[in-house]
Amino acid sequence: MQRIQEIKRWRAGGVAVLLAAASACADFLSVENPNVIDRDNVDPVADATMLANSAQQSFAAAYGWQIMYSSWFTGEAEVSETFPTRNEFGRRAVSPANTSLNGDVWSNLTLASASAHLVLELDLPNPDTNINYARTALWRGYSFVLMAENFCTGTVESGPELTTAMMLDSAVVNFTRAITVGTTINNAEGQKLANAALVGRARAHLQAGRKTEAATDATAVPAGFTWSLPYVDNLANRPRLSNRLYFFTLDRGSVSVAPAFRVPDPRVSYKAPGEHSLNPQDPSSGPFYIQAKYPAYDSEIRIASKLEADYIAAEAGASAEQLALIDARRSANGQPAYSGPTDAASVLKELMWQKSLDFWLEGRRIGDARRSQSSMTALPVPGAPYFKPGFAPIGSDTCYPIPTAERDNNPNM
Repeated sequence: MQRIQEIKRWRAGGVAVLLAAASACADFLSVENPNVIDRDNVDPVADATMLANSAQQSFAAAYGWQIMYSSWFTGEAEVSETFPTRNEFGRRAVSPANTSLNGDVWSNLTLASASAHLVLELDLPNPDTNINYARTALWRGYSFVLMAENFCTGTVESGPELTTAMMLDSAVVNFTRAITVGTTINNAEGQKLANAALVGRARAHLQAGRKTEAATDATAVPAGFTWSLPYVDNLANRPRLSNRLYFFTLDRGSVSVAPAFRVPDPRVSYKAPGEHSLNPQDPSSGPFYIQAKYPAYDSEIRIASKLEADYIAAEAGASAEQLALIDARRSANGQPAYSGPTDAASVLKELMWQKSLDFWLEGRRIGDARRSQSSMTALPVPGAPYFKPGFAPIGSDTCYPIPTAERDNNPNM
């Protein structure tokens, strides 16, 4: 058991374990695998930067999965494939026993969190200015935010079940560390990490209902700031390294733009049937409208920006602030000025719709819907027919359950 835990620990940091060759294997048959690192050759302190970068990539992989599944769940996209487990997300009726829930969403997110934790536990030199602490605290914070927004409850490193509020508080702690270390470093890289953490902390505070704190952090993000996670086209490891949304558009035919988002707006880039030659994996899913926001395996995905901070500050503020941002975003994207009702509920609904357009296929809608469901446009309606034949109607889930596999294997649950 100790050996298994040791192996899992190194895997959490993105380092593969080189198993010893069988004793019966002759020396001339032994082959070195250049893609595998022997754990005995890893110095955690000397290799902290490698481990921190691995934690970032673990988060980047989890982020792609989270965006795709939440896009089905919140009506940004339709599940144009046959997997029943994935159609459960489109139907908003996700079983704890759902293997895609565990294998694609939960496991990748917990790996991202654990990869960051591995570095944060190291005794690194110059802890107040060690950039690897800022890097990994940032990604652990974002891992906790995604868990808090997507899952009904959470857990950390096989610990007890935690409420959404607890997960958000844990995110705030990690973002605060990233801000403190990144700011103390006082160089371009440190400030970039601190600004991304400010956006993340504002997001966590808003989700937790702490509007004053959210607005304070959001306002502190400098104008023009944006950070997008890089992806690469590596044929040997596309599942971990490439853009998930493009992979599941081109290779799998799983992501079709939902009708409500087939709008003439530059923020929702897509191609209609006849404008491309791809087919959906499930022919019964109807016309295949493919996303064009991410046109390649190496397309970046935005993770933090001043634009998101502006939306957080506006939502935390009054209707006048919301109307100002609404008109700015409509004008910037070729839409006429807002002319609808100006009561608080109507203005907030329009603000959230503009945010849905600005952050389409970026994984924000599920948290927005949990925080303010009545303000959301085009969410799948409970009890309505599913868009494909042979499936039960839309369910009423607002978040995902912790997978059965976690409950069965977590001794503290």
